[in-house]
Amino acid sequence: MLDPQDKFISPRSICMINADAGLKTSVMSLQSYRYQAEAIVKDYLLSDPAVPYTSVLGGIFMCKLAYDLTQLISSFYFKGYSSLTKIQRIEWNNRGMSSVHAVFITILSLHLVFFSDLFSDYHLEGFVTFRSSHLSTFGLGQVSVGYFITDLAMIFCLYPSLGGMEYVLHHLLSVSAVAYAMIYGEGQLYTYMVLISETTTPAINLRWFLDTAGLKRSNAYLVNGIVMFLAWLAARIFLFIYSFYHIYLHHDQIKQVHTFGYLLVFVVPSALAVMNTMWFGKILRGLRKTLAKRQ
Repeated sequence: MLDPQDKFISPRSICMINADAGLKTSVMSLQSYRYQAEAIVKDYLLSDPAVPYTSVLGGIFMCKLAYDLTQLISSFYFKGYSSLTKIQRIEWNNRGMSSVHAVFITILSLHLVFFSDLFSDYHLEGFVTFRSSHLSTFGLGQVSVGYFITDLAMIFCLYPSLGGMEYVLHHLLSVSAVAYAMIYGEGQLYTYMVLISETTTPAINLRWFLDTAGLKRSNAYLVNGIVMFLAWLAARIFLFIYSFYHIYLHHDQIKQVHTFGYLLVFVVPSALAVMNTMWFGKILRGLRKTLAKRQ
């Protein structure tokens, strides 16, 4: 206990010591709240058997939140937003929502596939086809199943304004594979490999934003086209080739999953690979046309 009359301690020093003590108390309080939040996530959100289902509802809510935030931000910071048609504003907000989903699922997928020990052949025992964690299961429900259900519902309601039959097929295949991996815990590695392809979505959406905003002749539009081409080549062509190679190497493990899961491992990536190749051809032709106009 400090004595204010102590000749060796000035009143200013006492104030500084008291302020430092108050700061430490505040930091300890914040740490306590953080530990409590982590405990809630660990003991409830990531352990309750009902979480795969409740997380889907949470994912739908997050999509609605992202949609509304896109609408709010765009109305304040983009002058041309109010002049768009009703269907253009809906698609604008929808693409903002899909960009948010793409960022979250790409980060989570890259972490689990390449930086985590969960699916590593060298750090854990057991077949990779049966490996899962609370985080991987929660992520599939919270981030992807909820998103695909929301986006698919919007596509159906406004068909074909938000996408044709190829988008419907893409989403149906995706939600089937993701939901199966979430519920049964099988093939989550390959599900996350495929979900890494969502890394191309922000560039695709940005291209539509620039076109709608009348910036098709800008340098940003050209740079976006080059980035989209490279991202698509890496995430939807080369990565799928690596996925098929990985499936080939682990075919003896894949044979152990249920029949429906076995079919999903082969059918979904194959169908998406065909669609990705077709879209890649369109991207390449579009980039060539844009570069030709610049010369």
